[in-house]
Amino acid sequence: MARVLVLAGDAAEELDCMYPVFRIREAGHAAIVAAPTTRPIKLVVHDFEPGWDAYTEKPGHQLAVDIAFADVRPEDYHALVIPGGRAPEYIRTDPAVPSIVRHFFDLDLPVGTICHGAQVPAALGLLRGRRTAGFPPLRADLEFAGATFVDAPDVVDGAMVSCRGWPDLPEWSRAFMRVLAEAGGRG
Repeated sequence: MARVLVLAGDAAEELDCMYPVFRIREAGHAAIVAAPTTRPIKLVVHDFEPGWDAYTEKPGHQLAVDIAFADVRPEDYHALVIPGGRAPEYIRTDPAVPSIVRHFFDLDLPVGTICHGAQVPAALGLLRGRRTAGFPPLRADLEFAGATFVDAPDVVDGAMVSCRGWPDLPEWSRAFMRVLAEAGGRG
């Protein structure tokens, strides 16, 4: 059984969080949700409405948090998932997050990013020379961070699996579970 750390926070996109958590648990692994504190986080629902140039945001469910970022010991986990939404904008500035994320990249352990989740490794300089997907309007940001942007639902670069957003979750999930299995977890 693999232990997969899910880095999230308030305004994380509901499907980006819940779908991977449920899929990881369905496969018999542990999905451990980490956030700035251990209070439940408030998720949001992003959707595309006719007549809007950008996505809309509505309140979503709450998600229980298992551990605060400051208490995470990265060596206790086999993989990392960073969901999208607005949470990546601010969790990347948490003092504990850089060492957590770098641990997985330094050891070439499975890392999954969904939608805006790519903002976290991008801000840490960890996407330089890598292929990644992300929410399409982030293309310039990801390229500025040194990544090659790929507009696809399941971009695999070594042990990193990325996608554009929640509509890609079936493809992303299959790819992430395959990478997790190849790394020694049962998918």
